[in-house]
Amino acid sequence: MEILRLGEIGQEQPVAKHEGKYYDLRSLTDDIDGAFLAADGIAKVRQAIVEGALPEIENAESLRVGAPIARPAAVLCIGQNYAAHAAESGDQPPSVPILFHKHPNTVVGPFEDVLIPPGAEKVDWEVELGVVIGKRARYLASPADALDYVAGYVISNDVSERAFQLDVSGGQWSKGKNAETFNPVGPALVPGDEVDPQNLRLWSKVNGEPRQDSNTADMIFSVAEIIHHLSQYMVLEPGDLINTGTPQGVALSGRFPYLSAGDVMEIGIEGLGLQRQTLAPAVV
Repeated sequence: MEILRLGEIGQEQPVAKHEGKYYDLRSLTDDIDGAFLAADGIAKVRQAIVEGALPEIENAESLRVGAPIARPAAVLCIGQNYAAHAAESGDQPPSVPILFHKHPNTVVGPFEDVLIPPGAEKVDWEVELGVVIGKRARYLASPADALDYVAGYVISNDVSERAFQLDVSGGQWSKGKNAETFNPVGPALVPGDEVDPQNLRLWSKVNGEPRQDSNTADMIFSVAEIIHHLSQYMVLEPGDLINTGTPQGVALSGRFPYLSAGDVMEIGIEGLGLQRQTLAPAVV
């Protein structure tokens, strides 16, 4: 099953896709948000499908695809979580998870244009497995139970501007991470119990040419370890998005040019679908 939000910006409707059919979820919830997830919404959708209680949507494939979660309260990101990516960045693999934040308003749909900020010359792509929290997590005892707090998984593109991130950062990465449209998410939220988060191929292309190609098995810190670790320092709320890091093959490596207006990014993760974005200048 997949959970989606379809429709024009600001008018998205919650939808479930199951066995090739699309179901309208508006009888169950107004949106796919933290309140819906915390109320065991995914289980309710499954039950409603089994009972035949949801109307089908006939024109779903013609509708715009929005981010599959409504604006999250927090977007938490783990840096350098693949050893080869840390190496291509010129750093040693971290001994503990590196945390930075993105503004929730960076989250956009999976096929929206990504806007290049004025003066930006080093815009980079980053395919990442995104984790959506399903229930409040605080001070978890161990990683063993951490996946119980996952609602589902999404594709996340942690777009970055490397000069903003590194040259004028003042020691933090956030300036290079928070431009509008810098976090396309989706197309779908796939429930956590249908995904093995540590055995997923993830890849990216620019203008049809391969860039990244790796597997989440190569993460330094697993999804369970990340959730457990973060819960020691903050309360994770339903609907929060965690970006779990990107593998090697980004422009920061020096092996590929940075992105320019007109370039097309494609990123995908096995079982979660694919995204496609065109770069365009931000209009001031």
